[in-house]
Amino acid sequence: MSRVGKKSITIPQGVTVSVANSVVEVKGPKGTLNQSIDRPIHIEITENEVFITPGTEKVKNINAFWGLYRALIQNMILGVTQGFEKKLKIEGIGYRVSQQGSGLTLNLGYSHPIEVPAPDGITFSVEKNVITVSGIDKALVGQVAADIRAKRPPEPYKGKGVRYADEVVRMKVGKKAGS
Repeated sequence: MSRVGKKSITIPQGVTVSVANSVVEVKGPKGTLNQSIDRPIHIEITENEVFITPGTEKVKNINAFWGLYRALIQNMILGVTQGFEKKLKIEGIGYRVSQQGSGLTLNLGYSHPIEVPAPDGITFSVEKNVITVSGIDKALVGQVAADIRAKRPPEPYKGKGVRYADEVVRMKVGKKAGS
């Protein structure tokens, strides 16, 4: 039995959840999200709660998918009500970020600036050396933040690069001068 899957999901005011043709649609004040369900999972929607149960078919790892789909639907409900955001910090002399329209221009020590366009549903905001990636889809926000971090990951000797705001980089000791 899935411990996560057994919990019901509370639907807040102003959010509607519907299921049609194995696609869950969540509408809220910030937008609409869809998730297709390709496993034998049954979704029961009452007036203010969603219950998820595994199907009667024998499918390998159905309990894991039961909990997965419950977490995905919970994240969709949180996304259309509150939204998600990730913060990235840029560390290093000469490393800069600027906002160009809806996208970003990163100067990360390469011979050329790096352009990062904003995908649909993602907004960027920049304050000094902190980039905030925000949107309603948790997976898309995390993927865009990871793509930006991959442009110049933090190096372990001086700590220069792009890192998450709460990330701790373990620093290494450099070469010792010979005597």
